[in-house]
Amino acid sequence: MSSKPPDRHASHVVLIVDDVPENLAVLHDALDEAGFTVLVANNGPAALERARQLVPDIILLDAMMPGMDGFEVCRHLRASMVTRAIPIVFMTGLTEPEHVVAAFDAGGTDYVTKPVRQSEVLARIGAHLQTARLMNQARSALDAFGNAMLAVTPHNGRIVWQTPLARQWMGQYFEPADATPPALAAWLAGDRSAPLTVIRGASRLVFTVADQGSEQWMIVLREESDTARVQALMALLKLTQRESEVLHWVMMGKTNKDIGDILGTSPRTVNKHLEHVFHKLGVETRTAAAALALNRMRAGAPAVETV
Repeated sequence: MSSKPPDRHASHVVLIVDDVPENLAVLHDALDEAGFTVLVANNGPAALERARQLVPDIILLDAMMPGMDGFEVCRHLRASMVTRAIPIVFMTGLTEPEHVVAAFDAGGTDYVTKPVRQSEVLARIGAHLQTARLMNQARSALDAFGNAMLAVTPHNGRIVWQTPLARQWMGQYFEPADATPPALAAWLAGDRSAPLTVIRGASRLVFTVADQGSEQWMIVLREESDTARVQALMALLKLTQRESEVLHWVMMGKTNKDIGDILGTSPRTVNKHLEHVFHKLGVETRTAAAALALNRMRAGAPAVETV
């Protein structure tokens, strides 16, 4: 009868990156014995290729390798939307504080010192996989309730992770790229008290800061459209469809002439509808009507970026 323990980690894939064959062999055997599926790479470029193609659950990364060292490999992994959420544990004989700081600055999740103790590596891997599992569950729960969220690092605005719905919307509103979109980066670096709204045709993607922690900022995404807002105004304020359409475009800062052009009617007719809106809402000005409607819809005055 085999003495090998049950494959408790058989569904988890670990990528080991080290230029020393003996180190690879020792870690490979220990992790295989523990039930992990193990991938190996003996240099930086090979590690990047395997990580992008197979997306392991966690990476053990040697810090010092010829050519592309572990710090550079980590930066490349964190720059890619495909691999940036993978936990990365550095393996290093460098224990000076500046080297430890360099590992975390590059995007490392944790580190262990060489010579590596197998029991310590297994414990670290288990802890980080558990954290990643809980994070994935949280993201799935957010999406299940129709929410989209992403997390960014405060000092550089790099996107750390996204829920699947957020990733879908980001792909629709921005050119496919791994870097943080310029409009989002500028907003993150400036005044975030007002939401950022990115317009694409008749639809809008609204970004709002939900939490500003020391390590990550949580950003909530919400998609809006002209049709959805008009319907919301009709339901919330008991307006007719045409009145809601007029109020919607007032909220978007359009003049009566602009609204007439959009709706295919005259500015005078637009003004008549607006008078009805004022009467129903109990206000006297366009500004007051827009403010009341925005308040009812629980939306602020957003910063707008058109793409």
